[in-house]
Amino acid sequence: MNLPQPPLLLGTDRSQARGDLVSIVTAAFAGGCRWVSLREKDLSQAEQIDLLQRLLAEATPYEAIVTLHGDPTVAVAAGAHGAHIEAGGNARAARKMLGHDGLLGLSVHSAEEARGADPQMVDYLVAGPAFLTESKPGYGPQLVPDALRLLCATTSIPVIAIGGIFPHNAADCIAAGAAGVAVMGGVMKAEDPRAEIAGLVDALAAAGQT
Repeated sequence: MNLPQPPLLLGTDRSQARGDLVSIVTAAFAGGCRWVSLREKDLSQAEQIDLLQRLLAEATPYEAIVTLHGDPTVAVAAGAHGAHIEAGGNARAARKMLGHDGLLGLSVHSAEEARGADPQMVDYLVAGPAFLTESKPGYGPQLVPDALRLLCATTSIPVIAIGGIFPHNAADCIAAGAAGVAVMGGVMKAEDPRAEIAGLVDALAAAGQT
């Protein structure tokens, strides 16, 4: 499955959200985001399904993609477009649940992990932290530029950089070989999520990723 365009993934985080999560995601869609992943692992499966379906309703007018960071069976139950599994997760089992058309991502933190990912099973890799980030203190060292460049060179799977990414440094990730970027806290905490997303979309376009 091809990556959504622009290759900008917004992960949700209620603990950082400046207001209602659905409203923030709707504003992100209005700003040009076409790919959102629900990442609310503390919620019950029923609550995740309910929230996914609310996000899917908001995504429909924009033809946007909504996925789940978590259990692929929950994603399937909600009618989501795919799932994202953690490093070391069973990509083959997830692919079987999602089917051929489901978007499947895998987290990696090193070139070695990226090399071990199966391009027949996984559509994209999320690699981080690209930069040091307040959202996940203690993770590191940052990948940009050298470690990210090495990681991207070891795999044919598109790499999405995550961690400390804002409009002013998104292009650095693309220059290091990433196919796109993922953001969370910067948008969740933004006074104007729509404007924050629009800035990221413009940065990716300027870097040749549209």
